[in-house]
Amino acid sequence: MANASGSNVGGSSGEVVGGEESSLAEGSSTGRIPKVKVLDTVVDTFLQKLVSAGSYERFAKCYKRFYKLQPEMTRLIYDQFITQLQTSIREEIATIKEEGNLEAVLNSLDKILEEAEDRKEPAWRPSGIPEDDVRSTLIPYFLQQQSSLKQLVQEQEKENVKLAEMVLEGRKQVLELQQQIQARKQAWQALSKNQRELAAVLKDPE
Repeated sequence: MANASGSNVGGSSGEVVGGEESSLAEGSSTGRIPKVKVLDTVVDTFLQKLVSAGSYERFAKCYKRFYKLQPEMTRLIYDQFITQLQTSIREEIATIKEEGNLEAVLNSLDKILEEAEDRKEPAWRPSGIPEDDVRSTLIPYFLQQQSSLKQLVQEQEKENVKLAEMVLEGRKQVLELQQQIQARKQAWQALSKNQRELAAVLKDPE
């Protein structure tokens, strides 16, 4: 009875593995397999191998006396143990996927890979010479920074020109104001002189 039951477990496991392999083969022929699907397949394959490793025959050998006395009960205990073990592992994996947000992360990885495939320019690869690799990485960065600094300098120079023009304009206005003040001062002095002369004439007509 133990042999027959054990063979059934092994046979069912093999069928599922074959189905998964064919499913992956179909997926690979139509395009890239989503990483979430790969993870689920890995978990299923692990559980199948776990069941195969802990076959009913081995379980019965560990409990020979009990198996001889209660073979049906031994089988029932084994089935319940395997079922609970698989359920526990699947729940633990589901918790890890949820807490780690694995589905979103794996989908994001799929998107990155798809975008990488669409890129026409070759990806950067190290040359094996650290100096050249550092130079090839830093020089474009420094050139970009140099260009940005030149642009800032040009903008600052334009601003300085505007400020200089404003200063000159201010000086011109100050000079004009000084000239106006001087002209009014001279006019006031001339008027004051004329008033004094007129007053002297009126006081002494002769």
